[in-house]
Amino acid sequence: MNKKLWIAALLVTVMTVAAGCGSKPTAAPAPNQTQGAGTEINAPEDQNETDITEPVTEDPEDTTTTTPGNTEGSTEGTTTPSGGTTPEKPGTSETNEKKTIDVYYTDLEELELHKASADISYASDEAKYKAAFAALQQSKDDKLVPLWAKEIELKSVQFKDGALTLDIHMPDTARLGAGGEVFAIDALKQTFFQFDEVKSLDLLVDGQQSESLMGHVDLEHPMTRSE
Repeated sequence: MNKKLWIAALLVTVMTVAAGCGSKPTAAPAPNQTQGAGTEINAPEDQNETDITEPVTEDPEDTTTTTPGNTEGSTEGTTTPSGGTTPEKPGTSETNEKKTIDVYYTDLEELELHKASADISYASDEAKYKAAFAALQQSKDDKLVPLWAKEIELKSVQFKDGALTLDIHMPDTARLGAGGEVFAIDALKQTFFQFDEVKSLDLLVDGQQSESLMGHVDLEHPMTRSE
């Protein structure tokens, strides 16, 4: 009996030991956790590879090549409107009217009054009268002498309702003798009365109505076509 009990106890012990050995493989998940940790490390490596691939895709050479192409296109586009803008400048100059007028000078001996022609350009009536006065102050012909010296300053021009008023400053060096004064006033009247819109002409000296232009001949205020 004792042997049977001892054998039975031995079998139980062997089975218990065997059962304990069979339970050890359950500790095997530890290596699986290690493999899981390795998988987590591989993920950032894949991310690093993606980050490197993205800048490689953006080729600076391709960008540089495209930019000049766009610049050329924009330049060509700019050339077209500039071509359209250029004609505007001639258009502005076309607003200036050109006209050939009669101007009057004297000869070298101041014996007669001579008519000549001059080309003027102007954008307004005021500019036309200024240009006409300037034409009286210069001559292209050496034999024709201006009666209105360049030293005479035209200070202002006013035109209203057919009445033209010229305000001048005359230095003493620009004064003429009696004969030259008569020619000067006559040249002024004939030059400005050729404009149909001018019905009267008043000549002021430094803003004042002077009795005489140069001290020899009476100066009317205003002068009219009938005179």
